[in-house]
Amino acid sequence: MPEFSFQLDGITTKKNRLYQPMMKHNGSGGDEKGLGHRERATRFQKASKMIKISIQRNAPIEMGGCNCPVVVEGINDVRTLRELGFVGLIEKVNRGWPIPRLVAYLHSTYGLRNPEDGGGSVILLMDWDRTGGRLQKSIRDRMESLDVKIDEDLRIELIKTMKPEGRTVESLRPHVTSILAQMSDF
Repeated sequence: MPEFSFQLDGITTKKNRLYQPMMKHNGSGGDEKGLGHRERATRFQKASKMIKISIQRNAPIEMGGCNCPVVVEGINDVRTLRELGFVGLIEKVNRGWPIPRLVAYLHSTYGLRNPEDGGGSVILLMDWDRTGGRLQKSIRDRMESLDVKIDEDLRIELIKTMKPEGRTVESLRPHVTSILAQMSDF
């Protein structure tokens, strides 16, 4: 039978090592004051860099971009992207069409690859919640079955960096000024 030894005064574990709390909670999420702020700034910097790359791909050819459309779920996502600085085409999934019809439209309108840079023909940016994940997978799988190349880099980076702030594209809206300030550094 395993032997347990606990002492309340100098807390020890079974192996007689002193118990050390893993993290002291001070409200910032770390054991140093301000650590959460530095970590957040780093995450915003990474997100801003990827957003700026996607803005450049989305911009019209006349503005030096690749004219690559961004596909989002709805009108609030469109508004958020416009506030972030996307000036090119933005397509909405929620237009009353079934997914196969939307995929056929995207395939016939934008082709297999972006003719300007050879990258994905569309930037697919669904929310990173459960419903958005299902939509992303459904659209991606259907488009890839038609040999259409998809750009998912922005969504992947936002999942990694912006999850604490929210799980939707429109949840970026309160953070637009911070993201734009970080973008000006590049």
